[in-house]
Formats: sequence, C-alpha cells, structure tokens
Amino acid sequence: MMTHMDSLQAGRPVARLKFNLRDAGTLIGLLIIVVTFSVLSPVFFTLPNLLNILQQSSINALIALGMTLVIISGGIDLSVGPTAALSAVLGATLMVSGVPVPLAVLATLAVGISSGVFSGSLIAYAGLQPFIVTLGGLSLFRALALIYTDGNPVFGIPLEFRSLVNTTLLGIPVPILVVAVIALVLWTVMNKTPLGEYILAIGGNEEAARVAGVPVKRTKVIVYVISGVLASLASLILIGRLGAAEPTIGNLWELDAIAAAAIGGASLMGGKGSIFGTLIGVIILGALRNGLTLLNIQAFYQLLAIGLIIILAMLIDRATRGR
Repeated sequence: MMTHMDSLQAGRPVARLKFNLRDAGTLIGLLIIVVTFSVLSPVFFTLPNLLNILQQSSINALIALGMTLVIISGGIDLSVGPTAALSAVLGATLMVSGVPVPLAVLATLAVGISSGVFSGSLIAYAGLQPFIVTLGGLSLFRALALIYTDGNPVFGIPLEFRSLVNTTLLGIPVPILVVAVIALVLWTVMNKTPLGEYILAIGGNEEAARVAGVPVKRTKVIVYVISGVLASLASLILIGRLGAAEPTIGNLWELDAIAAAAIGGASLMGGKGSIFGTLIGVIILGALRNGLTLLNIQAFYQLLAIGLIIILAMLIDRATRGR
C-alpha cells in the first residue's frame, strides 16, 4: 500500500533540494563578481577581506536561511527584522541587569519562538494570508521593542558575551561557523527528513499535501518558528559585535533575506528553493556591497546593482520554469 510519503514523491518528482543547474548558475555568477572585483581592487581577493565579507554576511545568512524555508512552504515573513530588534533589546537588558548570559540567550531565542508561533498560528489555524499577518507583525514587534526601551539603545553588553561572539576558531570567526552549522542542519532537514518533504509538498500544492496526510498546519507553524529563532540568533550576533542593542535594528532585513533567497533560486510561488543557493545568494550580495565600497561607489548605485541582480534572478527563474 502506498504511504502518504510515497504519494508525495510520486506527485512531485522534481521538488528535491539538490545541487542543480540553477545552483551552478548562481555559483558562476558569484565567481564572475569575485573575478571582476579582484581585478579592479587588489584588496578584494585577500583572506582578511574574504573573511570580512563572510562575517558581515552572517546576519543576513541566518535571516535568509529561515526565510528560504518560509518561501519554500509558500509563505513570506516580513517580521524578521522587528523580531530581531525585540529579541536584541530584551536579551541586552537581561544581560546588563546581571542575568547569566546563558539564561539571557535562551530568553532571547524565546522571543523568536513566540513570534513564530504567533505568526504561524494565525496563518495556519486562522487562515490569514502570510503577507498580511507578518506585515502586522512587522509593526507590532517594532512597536514593542520601542515601547520596551522607550526608544533608547541599551548599552553595556557584558564582555563575556562579546568575547564569545567576536572570537575565532582555527582562524575562522564564530559567526561564520554558526552559519555553517545552521546551514548544514537545515540542509539535512530539507533533504533527509519528513519535515523537509512536508515543507516542499505544502509549497508545491497545499491541498494535495493535505489529502496525502501531511500535517499542514503544524508544519507551517514550525517553519515560522524556525524563521523567528534564526532572527533572534542573528540579533545576538549583532549585539555581541556592537556591544549595544537598539530598538531600530533590523530595518529592511526581510528584504535582504528575500533577495538572497530569490537570487539563490527560491521561487516566491513556493515549492522550490535551495539552502546552498541561498548561501550563495547571501555571499553575492555581501561581495557586491564590499566590492563596490572598495571602489568608492556611492551607496545608491549599490542599491541599483542589487535591484538589477534580483530582477535578473527572477527572469532566470521564470525561464527555467519554462513558463
């Protein structure tokens, strides 16, 4: 007798997150950017600068990885930036007030879990649209961060925590290692577990997934919880580097994350995406900003370049879908 997993695989033969031509094309795009800037700037292709690009991109990488899962499931999460802000100010306040760092970190991650449960439940159980729910969350969580701090930054992050975030292991900054571990875990989830199959199935055809026995509502909540937790984790890295937390951090993080996922091959229609592709998309954005900065190109031209790359990625996605 065919199980619901077998029926999912039979009805969705191409919805696997494996290295493919789209990923290869994204990688080639990154190589072109690296070669171009290496020729134009002798500083670009040096180990310190390459590590700097990866470290500077670590926050966007965490947000984008969570966003990728949401997009694959057919949703969107516009509240990740404000979730990070609320997480940051709460975690920073607890640390400054003398709460042990491990407990403060857990409390910070709990904010991400709560925001994910909030958004995911309204989407899954109340039947509201992801765009509307997370747009509301964007305003709600930002307002809570501002109210909690009265609009003021929180200073005095303990050196114990800052040292942990800013240290290196075998010469590699901790934020880069954190991203690598999270990416490996999510790749395993998407390729080797039933949860990954469920996320793909829901994004590909939610009604068919429901008929096949996929726990659609529970899976949606899980996806938004993952996105929220990664936003909180990103906030911890940021306050560790800055030594302070502001209720205004995270502005437009959701757009950078969506851009990285789209460049990496994720379809905003759902059912398609790649953990590897998203990481390459993140590095493309980081390398592009870094290279243009080294060449003293003004910031608004950087926005122009990024916008053109996103549109090009969407055209490529449409062409590869054959429609």
